[in-house]
Amino acid sequence: MHIEIWSDLVCPYCYIGKRNFETALARFEHRDEVEVSWRSFQLAPDLPRDVEGDVHDYLAAKYGGGRERAKEMNARVTETAAAAGLTYNLDSAVLGNTFDAHRVTHLAARHGLQDEAEERLFRAYFTESEHLADPETLVRLASEIGLDPGEVRTMLAGDEFADAVRADIQAAHEMGISGVPTFVVDRRYAITGAQPPELILRALEQIAAVRDAA
Repeated sequence: MHIEIWSDLVCPYCYIGKRNFETALARFEHRDEVEVSWRSFQLAPDLPRDVEGDVHDYLAAKYGGGRERAKEMNARVTETAAAAGLTYNLDSAVLGNTFDAHRVTHLAARHGLQDEAEERLFRAYFTESEHLADPETLVRLASEIGLDPGEVRTMLAGDEFADAVRADIQAAHEMGISGVPTFVVDRRYAITGAQPPELILRALEQIAAVRDAA
């Protein structure tokens, strides 16, 4: 069973979805038969590297309703994250374009460290208020999971894996994926959103039953 996860590294529900998926997978009877691949998606591809204002300002401008409503939205998602065992510090989160961060995850995949990269970058953004659009920050974070700093720096200075990120995004559009996280199983079934672990587990069990009966 091949599960591809489309997500963005500054998507609050994507990190929650990752943790809920991991909880479900640990309970899944066929977990040893599951291969997981992370796919890139950008919720805000037009964001510059450096963004003025904070997350509350950004959401207020994007969805309307003012800064206080945006803060209420972020407070709710922070509570949801806490229920999944995650700490969100959205008041100090640093927005920026995630394209280069996604390239880092593709480089990590080459070295068998993609899940580690996803986890480190999610935590860096949501918990530690790191700037994921800053090249030197990405080099440092990538080195923490075992990637060679020189290789990461060289990759970021060029355009390696840019086509891979774009291909992931194009594949998502072709499959009708407009929101993340989306978990695609064998390119036949989709689980959308940061569903609770028990619902993800139930879906995996149902898919496995269909596969076994085929």
